[in-house]
Amino acid sequence: MVKIASYGTWASPIDAAVVAQSGRRPGWTSTHASGVWWTESRPADGGRLALVRHDGAGARDVVAAPWNVRNRVHEYGGNPYVVIDDVVAFTNWDDQRIHTVDIEGKGEPAPISPAPERPQGARYADLIAGPGGAHVWCVRETVTGDRPIDVRRDLVAVPLSGGEPQVLAASHHFMTAPKPSPDGRYAAWLGWEHPDMPWDSTELCVAEVLADGTFGPHRVVAGGPGEAVCQVEWEAEDSLLVLTDPQGWWNLHRVGLDGTAVNLAPCEEELGGPLWMLGYRWFAPLGRGRFVVLRGGRLAVLDERSGTVTDIDTDLPSWASDISAVDGVVTAVAGGPLSEPAVVSLNLSNGELTALSEPSTGIPDERYLPRPVERTFVAADGRKIPAYVLAPTNPDFAAPEGELPPYVVHVHGGPTSAYSPVLSLSLAYFTSRGIGVVAVNHGGSTGYGREFRDVLKGQWGVVDVQDSATVAAALAAEGTADAERLAVRGGSAGGWTAAASMTTVDTYACGAIHFPILDLSSWTSGGGETHDFESRYLEGLVGSLPEHADRYAERSPINHIDKLAGPVLLLQGLEDEVCPPEQANRFVAGLDGTGIPHAYLTFEGEQHGFRKAESIIAAHEGEMSFYGQVFGFTPPGVPVLELRR
Repeated sequence: MVKIASYGTWASPIDAAVVAQSGRRPGWTSTHASGVWWTESRPADGGRLALVRHDGAGARDVVAAPWNVRNRVHEYGGNPYVVIDDVVAFTNWDDQRIHTVDIEGKGEPAPISPAPERPQGARYADLIAGPGGAHVWCVRETVTGDRPIDVRRDLVAVPLSGGEPQVLAASHHFMTAPKPSPDGRYAAWLGWEHPDMPWDSTELCVAEVLADGTFGPHRVVAGGPGEAVCQVEWEAEDSLLVLTDPQGWWNLHRVGLDGTAVNLAPCEEELGGPLWMLGYRWFAPLGRGRFVVLRGGRLAVLDERSGTVTDIDTDLPSWASDISAVDGVVTAVAGGPLSEPAVVSLNLSNGELTALSEPSTGIPDERYLPRPVERTFVAADGRKIPAYVLAPTNPDFAAPEGELPPYVVHVHGGPTSAYSPVLSLSLAYFTSRGIGVVAVNHGGSTGYGREFRDVLKGQWGVVDVQDSATVAAALAAEGTADAERLAVRGGSAGGWTAAASMTTVDTYACGAIHFPILDLSSWTSGGGETHDFESRYLEGLVGSLPEHADRYAERSPINHIDKLAGPVLLLQGLEDEVCPPEQANRFVAGLDGTGIPHAYLTFEGEQHGFRKAESIIAAHEGEMSFYGQVFGFTPPGVPVLELRR
């Protein structure tokens, strides 16, 4: 029998421990003769990334704990392994060195890159097999000083037998790993310079491979100012397949060594995405002029003969940017509104879909899962604001007649990113207890073309805040949400928007601010409180310095604690190099004694985002208790979070 109970008081089988188990997510899939490979997060094992191989008979770990297949390049990391014949080379988190082990996992992994002078002082990412299979080609990041921006990058060849890496080239401050042409004569890679981010402007470089293995002078064959190449693959000895956006949309092009380019299927669709991590793949060749591509995250086939892009009929609408294809079988991580991301293979000839990775344990009956409803709201300037509404969902409970549910506006990170409607038990934790969620793809989000992406230029802290508030207000006005019980939450850049919202608009009763940016002036190359990759990101999002110093100060939430619209909860990893705890520490110090209810949860051993099971559990239970205290309900089975004033 359905019980009548106020929103927020519903009991749910999706407890915080189940959410933590769901953090066992796969990534970085690849297909080789030895099988399908991927990494997999293990929250119950300290949050390490395991390396997994499926040989056709089943999946098993290749290296045991404590091996952690991650790296720190750009602090977000990049492709951490490569299979070369009967050996797999991988990066290990603790020492950041490259190690090799037999593909069967026999024996103990052995390092092949030298020990750096300072701990984690040499980091490697985007591992690729060099010509002949004797070397790993990759990006090496070398720490050159004590400041976060004291970093040099080189393209290097690391001998599989061990020894000193050979520097191949260093064309730009930022680069992807070089990819050898089929005949081994040339190498191609992407490069870009500060202050551009890789979705702003990148250059596709091609260079001859010299007799000593190094590269000759490079030439730029695609990209440049205002054009962002996000993926390149060799098609033949003299041609490349390139995802780039000279017309404002990431489309697939064929590019010759002389720079001539042909768009294989011109369309106002995003077939690529932002290169947040080195090694992303949004397309793969199928042969005979056909390519599997991701169109806005959905799997599709591009046919250059007809110039068309056609969706593939599958129950999994969200595919990750780790696409590979061999003999008509596509492999990647994919998921949907009712299914968590998993490694799957899809046989395009017969439509057979096979799950290769094991699902998380404890996944509940789908009746407890919200169905994201895609909607479009309208900004004050007439611009469209895409969003997904996740209503409170629990078959065991209904609210008293006339009661409206509290709603949380969920803001994605980046901010050059987007929310995708794939199952998140993190959000279902709230919806199954009677709290609605709306995920907003504010101006600046990806998947809608460069014009939409550039709406945020100079307007971070304005457009994102206004778009989120517009959606929240619209839900309240139509009677979907309780106008008196609205909250905003987000992590990283989403944490910034949550904090900026709480100090500039009166839409929300409270905010949950996860590992945020709070002080723009310090989150710069000169301020010293962020990493090199994003140290000049704000020049595009906010404005150049020192010309716009006043804008940096005016928009920073840390300067407006006295304007907070309500209580706030801050959550912070203490080893975060992207959004360091110093900012949250200062913010909370300014809050103490103001009388504004607040709480601050910190997590030892966590970097940018929470990976350990105990951290995930504490974060969700703390946030749920926080909402209950602000919105006036008591969530069952959740420890009470102490609020400070």
